[in-house]
Amino acid sequence: MSEESAQARWELRTQRPLLVLAMAFALGYAVPIVDSDAGRPVTLTCTLVEWIVWGAFATDYLVRLALSRERRVFVRGHWLDLCAVILPVLQPLRLLRLVSTLMLVGRRARMASQIRLTTYVVGSVVGLLMFGSLAVLSVERDSPNGNIRTLGDAVWWSFTTMTTVGYGDHAPTTGMGRVLAVGLMLSGIALLGVVTANIAAWFISRFEKDDVEERRQTAAIEALTAEVRALRAEVTALTGGPGILPHPLSPGAEEHSPT
Repeated sequence: MSEESAQARWELRTQRPLLVLAMAFALGYAVPIVDSDAGRPVTLTCTLVEWIVWGAFATDYLVRLALSRERRVFVRGHWLDLCAVILPVLQPLRLLRLVSTLMLVGRRARMASQIRLTTYVVGSVVGLLMFGSLAVLSVERDSPNGNIRTLGDAVWWSFTTMTTVGYGDHAPTTGMGRVLAVGLMLSGIALLGVVTANIAAWFISRFEKDDVEERRQTAAIEALTAEVRALRAEVTALTGGPGILPHPLSPGAEEHSPT
């Protein structure tokens, strides 16, 4: 079998396991943030889970690279995957592991042909809300001037930031929190654009289907009209008259009666 089919088989077989690992990463990332009183064993376990999940995605990238027919083309086409793999190694911060794992999950999910655009957008919105809330809570909760202290505050802030409403009742005060806010705002604008374009494309496709059906019916009517005209012409040629045979009981029919 070809190398291309081997790569496709690998991507198909590893899609669900990687999704399960991504969920495990989400749990490992969320537990120490939501439960600030978690003990050291719990924190170390969650950190280990995060690194294992990142290692699984990094291994997946390396295997796909090895199975690709032209590796230089693969690297150029998946440079974001490469950055996501290298990023946590340069500086092992939890936030960098979060960003890189989200990038790898998103890039890997887009390769699956059965995942539609709507499902991807909904998943992206939920993921950004969840991870954005957890990330800003982790950096703002201990800030002396911060006003995002609870998970509820963080979720509310993430929702208003993604929708670009920005009531201002909660706002990040640290540098990292503001970086997260910029990323969340840009992501929200991009997702809203995708949703708007998707809805517009749906309406356009519906209108095009209606136009096609209308044109089909019009063509069928024109074809039927042409057939009727042809039949009238044949009747006229056979009877030598105007194409309408006299009724047997009509006055004109008496002249042609056999009696």
